[in-house]
Amino acid sequence: MARWPQLLIVLGLLGATAAAFAVTERLKLERSPITGTRVDPVFSPVCECARDVAVISFVVRRSETVTVDLLDTAGRSVRTLVRNRREPAGRVSYTWDGRDNSDRIVPEAGYRPRVQLERNGRTIVLPNPIRVDTTAPRIRMVRVFPRVFSPDGDGSRDRITSTYEINERARAMMLIDGQRRVLAKFPSREGKLVWFGRIDGGPVRPGVYEVRLRAIDRAGNRSARTRAVPVRVRYVELSRDRIEVVAGTRFSVRVRTDAPSYRWLFAGERGAGTRQVLILRAPEIPGTYFLYALVGDRADRAEVVVVSEQPQP
Repeated sequence: MARWPQLLIVLGLLGATAAAFAVTERLKLERSPITGTRVDPVFSPVCECARDVAVISFVVRRSETVTVDLLDTAGRSVRTLVRNRREPAGRVSYTWDGRDNSDRIVPEAGYRPRVQLERNGRTIVLPNPIRVDTTAPRIRMVRVFPRVFSPDGDGSRDRITSTYEINERARAMMLIDGQRRVLAKFPSREGKLVWFGRIDGGPVRPGVYEVRLRAIDRAGNRSARTRAVPVRVRYVELSRDRIEVVAGTRFSVRVRTDAPSYRWLFAGERGAGTRQVLILRAPEIPGTYFLYALVGDRADRAEVVVVSEQPQP
């Protein structure tokens, strides 16, 4: 008779274990009350961009009263997004601006969304962490080459290339006179950007342009701009804007171009040249003439003043 209490205790434990096992197995077989979870993996609440909030979205299988909050790495709730909100069956979405319940930006870290369902009696911590990143990347321009180029499609100095280094994996962009013209396809810590001297589908006009670089990380944080590096677009250029020469004498002018040849027009005559120094003869009649140097549809002009005799110093 003394063994009966012990036997009852053992039977009770076995019964409880069996019941717990049954409940566990039932929960395994029971479908989760939410599905289709989508959570932004990283964002920056200070980037002032489209990624300054994180979106938490999931499908509620049936109408529920929902509470959603964010947990820090220690499991403490730092922000309640909704409390006891009645949601219909279907997809629901919530946004988090990276602030805690006191409206302060939370420290950089990973945070997990927690979903509490009143009707179902379930609390689910989503396995998808959200990383808050508020630190902007740093980019350094290593080199820009060449500094003078001609985007005319002749295969010679048609583009500029800028190499760079970034302190973290981020996408680099090239700014031309403050406007983004080139964006790297993939995040990296180093690389190069190439600008073909084209805007809105066509080559830019001759002149000086400022090149800067900037980087944007996965969270949307943007680096400061690098120092400006001037580059010059030159198709064809005469070294002098005004030339004074005595009638009937020869004169020379330097022609700067990356093209293998150029055309010239002067005083009713025309020709082609390949040398950097163009030598011509002035007309016999004094007056003002214009010299044109042409490459494709681009041209430069110089005023040629023909005088009857060399002026005295």
